[in-house]
Amino acid sequence: MNIVSRQEKKYLINLVKSAQLQSYFSHFLTLDSNNAKGAYTVRSLYFDSIDDRDFHEKEEGVELRRKIRLRVYDPDSPYAMLEMKKKQGSDQLKRSLPIPRNDAQRLIEGRYDVLLHYDLPFAKELYAIMSMYLYRPKAIVEYDRIAYCARSNNIRITFDANIRATESDFDLFSKTLNLYPVFVNDRVVLEVKYDGYLLSPIKLALERCDQSEISVGKYSLSRSVGLRYVYG
Repeated sequence: MNIVSRQEKKYLINLVKSAQLQSYFSHFLTLDSNNAKGAYTVRSLYFDSIDDRDFHEKEEGVELRRKIRLRVYDPDSPYAMLEMKKKQGSDQLKRSLPIPRNDAQRLIEGRYDVLLHYDLPFAKELYAIMSMYLYRPKAIVEYDRIAYCARSNNIRITFDANIRATESDFDLFSKTLNLYPVFVNDRVVLEVKYDGYLLSPIKLALERCDQSEISVGKYSLSRSVGLRYVYG
């Protein structure tokens, strides 16, 4: 099980600004090892309560909120990461548990008792939440990621492009998902995660980004079709 606690900033930028920032960061940050052959794919299946509790808390700006998801980086993967993110303002706590592919598929089918087979408080906490509030799969979100890292303050900067989603097919391991583009125009979600404080060169670049911070996450964006929300 992995536990990560960091601060997070998000920006919605265009492709030109993304290219400029990547060029700038490449001079003093390290490209993530997963980017050896270019951008890598991230695919997440988000769960939410039967009344979309997590979505609405996000939209209403509730200070303390959570997201529960399964994540894979390859449809052929023998396992998935079961994750819960809790956010309070700019602070976030992410707990992750790798589970076998078969167990991930059981969760997608609503068989949450599979979590009781794990002798971990985190698994039992998830079982209680997902059972009590009748969680169900709500959307799959997929995108192409370029990531930069720095050891100082555990800094990680990601550029997520070509964001696409589906609210009708929850087969996380499918190679033929029918996905729709989340944005009409080409946009990139820039995320900056760090401990403590940002290095001055990064902070300066963000101040010159000509974009305000956003709080809308990729899960909220992916629900724009089914719940008739439109984002620029």
